[in-house]
Formats: sequence, structure tokens, C-alpha cells
Amino acid sequence: MDYVKRNHQIANSYYNLGLEKAQIRDLSGAAECLKKSLHFNKYQTDARNLLGLIYYEMGEAADAIVQWVISLNLQPKDNRCDYYLDEIQRKQGRLEIASQNVKKYNQALWYAQTGIYDLAILQLVAAVEENDHYVKAQLLLALLYMAQENYTKAGKALHKVLQIDRGNQKALWYMSIVKENTGRAEVERQKMDHAFSHTKLEDDNIIIPPTYKESSGAQVVLNIVIGVVLGIAAFMTLVMPARTKELNNAHNQEILSYSEQLSQSNIKIDELESQLAEANGARENAEASLASVVDDNGGLVSQYVLLVRVLQAYRDDDFSTAAQLYSDMNPALITDPNVVPILQTISQDMAEEGYQVLDQMGDAAAGSGDYAGAVAYYDKSLKLKGDNPGVLYDKAVALNAQGQQDTANELFGEIIKNYPDSEYAVMAKEIRGY
Repeated sequence: MDYVKRNHQIANSYYNLGLEKAQIRDLSGAAECLKKSLHFNKYQTDARNLLGLIYYEMGEAADAIVQWVISLNLQPKDNRCDYYLDEIQRKQGRLEIASQNVKKYNQALWYAQTGIYDLAILQLVAAVEENDHYVKAQLLLALLYMAQENYTKAGKALHKVLQIDRGNQKALWYMSIVKENTGRAEVERQKMDHAFSHTKLEDDNIIIPPTYKESSGAQVVLNIVIGVVLGIAAFMTLVMPARTKELNNAHNQEILSYSEQLSQSNIKIDELESQLAEANGARENAEASLASVVDDNGGLVSQYVLLVRVLQAYRDDDFSTAAQLYSDMNPALITDPNVVPILQTISQDMAEEGYQVLDQMGDAAAGSGDYAGAVAYYDKSLKLKGDNPGVLYDKAVALNAQGQQDTANELFGEIIKNYPDSEYAVMAKEIRGY
């Protein structure tokens, strides 16, 4: 049996199923199918691109960019994700909003864990105002409203989630609790009972009289009177007892319903407390990753965007641009196992050649009198390879030319101390007057 071919067939089947679910806006169900498709064939770029779109639609911009970066590396040409990434880079405000929303969501988790529900709600409301498709924020907001027994607002948040993702299991579960507490569930049950309580008459149910004979006016009146009397008698003997029994049953059911609601209230309180405990666990995980997701250098989202731009520079054979962009990255933030091999290849190139290219660009800037620009290039070069006395010397000379003698002398002293046998130590001593 050709296992590769079979895996590809299974992957395509899951992709088609995921596509069908996405078309009816069952996004969480579609995401599960697409993940299974990639499990059987990680090179299925159509599935990866669609998974990225689903993540982006649900407000998870970082997860979407990860999928598109991997897809672009697997299929550099004629890949639709190239368009998606270009759109994100063209509108930088989207990334800033995504980063700020991550901060607000994680801050709200912390507030929820400490019991400060009002501040948590304020953070989440601000996040969903910026992006009302942020499903995780909407779900947590609904949960907090439920904890405060504000079921109307909780229902609005859950309704928005179900508009985005009709198959979201958490939203469906929360909505069932909201309906029970607002009476909506009973109304819907009554509508369903009413809708299916009537049956169509079949031909056998219709009694067709065998003959037809015209009656006189008096006979018609007599027939009407007899009919009314028989109708009243039938109503009193047949309908009234049944109606009385129905009212008694309804009354009993109402009492049972109230009793059930009272017991359900306690169960719901336990469920909400369980949900808050689960939210606390999520908060702890979020706090552990918060520093890496959003930091002062732009966060995880920006790192993937920089990686995309580096890959684009490689494709354009623009190594100098690639080196500059790479020097602005923090590779330690990128930990996705599918992206790490790509990053390792780039890092090896930069360790071997990138720092030299940046050093040469610094020399060119210094030669044109742009000493500030030269220092910037030297710093980038040192970021790629710090153990380089030549670049340190060039930076010190550029600083000296700018009139920053104290900083330059510190660098000269560092060269003399750490690289005493190098030619740059000799030149540094001459400048310092040793």
C-alpha cells in the first residue's frame, strides 16, 4: 500500500470537510478538520492558508501569521498567503491593534483571577470595541457578565461569537445557561411544542356524506339548535375535564419548573466557579507567555512580520536588506517547530556573512561623513557577531569623529583589554596616547 498517497487522500478529505464547515461559519469545527489535514500532510498549503484565515477571522492574528509564514516557505511561488501577508504589512495599524488587544485580554484575565470583575470587563469591552471578532475576549466577557448575573449583556456577547463561529462549543454551552436564566429556553420549547402539535388531515380523516339533500329553512334552524345543544353537551363532557386536567398539569409543571430553576441556580453557580477556576489557569499560562507575546520590541506578531520581510529580501536577492531586517529581530521569541528550521538556516547565513555586510555598509556611511548612520550599522553588525574587535574599533572611530570622545575611549579601552594581541589594540593605544 502506498502510505504517502493514502495520507494525501485523507488530508484532502479533511481539507474538503474543513472548507465545507468554514463556508457555513463553523469555524472551530473547520479549524479542527484543517489541523487533521495538516497532520496527514504538512505540505497542504491550501489547508494551512485557510487555517490562517480562520485564525485571523477569530482575532488570533499571531497564529494566522505563523501559518502563512510556514506556507510561504513551503511554496514560495503562486501562493495566496503572499497576498495576505502583504495586506498585513501594508496596514501596520492592524498589528498594533492585535498587540494591544492581547495586552488587554491578559490584563482582564489577571483582574478576573483577583476578583476585580469590573476592571476585567472594562478591559474586555475595550478589546472587543477594537475588534469585535476577538472570540476569546467575547467568551470571557460573557462569562464575567454571567458571574454578575447580567445575562442580557452576556447573551449579546455570545450572539456575536455565534455569528462568527456557529459551532463554538463554549459559546453554545454558555448560551444555554443564559437562555435558562432569561426564560428564553422555555419560550423556544413552547414554540417547538406548538409547531409540532398540529397534524395534517389525511384523506381517511374526512367523512364524505353519501348523499346530499336540500333542507327547508325551519329544518335548518332546528339542525342548528340541535347542533348547538350537542356541542355544549360534548364540551361539558369531553373538553372541560380534559382542559381542567391540562390546567392542573400545567400548574404542577410550573411548580416543578420553579423547583428545578432553584436547584439549577446552585448548579450554575458551581459551573461558573469552575469556569473562573479554568480562567485562572488560563491566566497563569497567559502571564507566562505575556512577556514573549507582547514586549517593548514589538512582540511576537512583529517578529513573524520581520521574518516574512527577510524571506522576501532573500527572494529578491537583496542580502543587505535581509541582514538589516534580521538584526532587528529577536529570534528567541520564535519557537514554532515548523518555523525554527527556516530561522536556523537564515541565522547561519547571518553569522557567516551578514555581520560583514553590515560592517561594510557602516564603512560606506562613515566614508560619506554620515557617522551617526555608520554607528547604527556597526551596532547591527555587533548584534549579529559581538566578538569582533574590528567593528568595535570602527565604531569607536566614528564616535570619536562625532565628538563623543568619552564613549569612544571606553570602546578603545575595551579593545585594549579584551583583544591585547590584535592590531586593533595597537591602533587603539596610539589614539589613546599610550
